Amino acid sequence: MPHAVSRLRASRLALPTKPGLDRAGPRKPRCEACRLPPDYCMCGCRPRVPTRAGVCLVMAEFEALKPSNTGWLIADVIEQTSAFAWARTGVDPALLRLLADPQWQPYVVFPGEFADAQRVCTEVLTGDSSAPQSAAPLEGSGKRPLFVMLDGTWSEARKMFRKSPYLDAFPVLSLQPEQLSRYRLRRHCRDDHFCTAEVAALCLALAGETWAAQTLDAYLDVFTHRYLLAKQTQKLDPHNAVHQHLQSLQKLHTLGI
Repeated sequence: MPHAVSRLRASRLALPTKPGLDRAGPRKPRCEACRLPPDYCMCGCRPRVPTRAGVCLVMAEFEALKPSNTGWLIADVIEQTSAFAWARTGVDPALLRLLADPQWQPYVVFPGEFADAQRVCTEVLTGDSSAPQSAAPLEGSGKRPLFVMLDGTWSEARKMFRKSPYLDAFPVLSLQPEQLSRYRLRRHCRDDHFCTAEVAALCLALAGETWAAQTLDAYLDVFTHRYLLAKQTQKLDPHNAVHQHLQSLQKLHTLGI
């Protein structure tokens, strides 16, 4: 069954107007499931990780159509992933229902410097913790964390953050990563800007979902490696270090280690 980002992509493709995202000539054939050219298809590498935490992707208008989008990878790995198209003039009622669902504690994942200090937190309230480091009121430790991620370019994400009043009631999770971004498929104006999958992995780690975080990071490395090889028309080695690392994580989980 197609996941949430795949379904959103299909809905955007059905629109009468859409951008040309393959700039180097005619649209190249791609696997419908992983968006890579057939010779670099990574469907056989796809892991599936059960998590208590969930991810809610609020995606810029054509983000789901971009071959380099990494929100797609989150939905590949994390079953509890939802995806909605953002619009300035309205909001999907299904998104509002998800945010109001009492099983979830939504966290808007965004740099704290752009939010009121009262909303900002740097930790995640989990079932075995007393409270996050935050001035924002939370209702209790029994709720599952739901990471609301604004998926788009940096300028799009800032616009979405400013113009989505339905998110104003929720705490803003401000990440404090020590490592620089490893993502090489789009150029960032700042080295500390992370791609969506990297941010999701950091959030999962904060929620105690260590294996999910490590698996998503490893899966991103495989995707980045294959994407760049396809772009450069280089030969694929499915047994190199990035593939072996992902496979080792899956084997360790199978063995319960």
